[in-house]
Amino acid sequence: MTSNEKFLILGSNSFSGATFANHLAAAGYDVLATSRSPEPHDAFLPYKWQKQPGKVIFQTVDINQDLDKLDAIMRRERPSHVVNFAAQSMVGESWKYPDHWMMTNVVSTVRLHERLRQYDFLDRYVHVTTPEVYGSTDGWIKEDVPFNPTTPYAVSRAAGDMSLKTYVKQHGFPAVSTRAANVFGPGQQLYRIVPRTILFAMLGRKLQLHGGGHSIRSFIDMRDVSAATLKIALSGTQGDTYHISTPRLISIRDLVEMIVKRLGKDMANAVEIVDERPGKDTAYMLNSDKLRGELGWADKISLEIGIEDTILWAEKYIEELKQLPADYAHKP
Repeated sequence: MTSNEKFLILGSNSFSGATFANHLAAAGYDVLATSRSPEPHDAFLPYKWQKQPGKVIFQTVDINQDLDKLDAIMRRERPSHVVNFAAQSMVGESWKYPDHWMMTNVVSTVRLHERLRQYDFLDRYVHVTTPEVYGSTDGWIKEDVPFNPTTPYAVSRAAGDMSLKTYVKQHGFPAVSTRAANVFGPGQQLYRIVPRTILFAMLGRKLQLHGGGHSIRSFIDMRDVSAATLKIALSGTQGDTYHISTPRLISIRDLVEMIVKRLGKDMANAVEIVDERPGKDTAYMLNSDKLRGELGWADKISLEIGIEDTILWAEKYIEELKQLPADYAHKP
């Protein structure tokens, strides 16, 4: 770390953003954290759990509404790095309000990039995007595979990603992009599959398993993803995209069964099979050789250890989590 490096995070209330903020603070960076809503319960903010060498200073900023406010913060604080986790990110719900996904992930994101490219003090912009842009993968894929989005969410992210490439090419905008596998870990929102399975098993509630849970995913602890994101922010090649993934694949059903068994529950009583979500991709298999080879990153937290840590987190905050909504609540 050098003294002139300062990070601003967009979307810091997201699980990924909050975990990355904590990772930066633990590494000694002072962090400007922004999100469109006030900070959630401390259970979802890892940087609140213990004192870190760096500080996390939070302000509300909505990229749909507050770009002038963001501009004032940028010019006052002059961050060297901006990392953007802000997005409408739920896949299933994007079918209900596709225009909201297009507004945030395309229109507002392009407006954001237009602002950011004006700052001569900005050394690097990290655009956090998604493997959903590829559609279901046939084997392990590298970063140059053509896009084939299959949901409104994926279409919106693909459009934002393609626009950013033109900014890099035309304006020399110092951007890099990341696409991570399915993230999980302590502090994740309760509507995501790992914490939802843990919470429902603890409370004796039945989990709905869409399509029987046959889709295949690589699950990666967000703490490993945070370490990768920092390496990419500091040393990634301008204009490039980096996959962040593990080589281990598991079906959603097998993941749920692993968690249910760990908590001493019976799978037959813990889940009910429901219809698959529309446009659900069968598999995402991201080849992460580029990140490992160029930047020397390696994942360190196994699936079992990550799940164990997430269970410990849920046990610590169980009384609070029982009172909080377990379903996604859409906000335009």
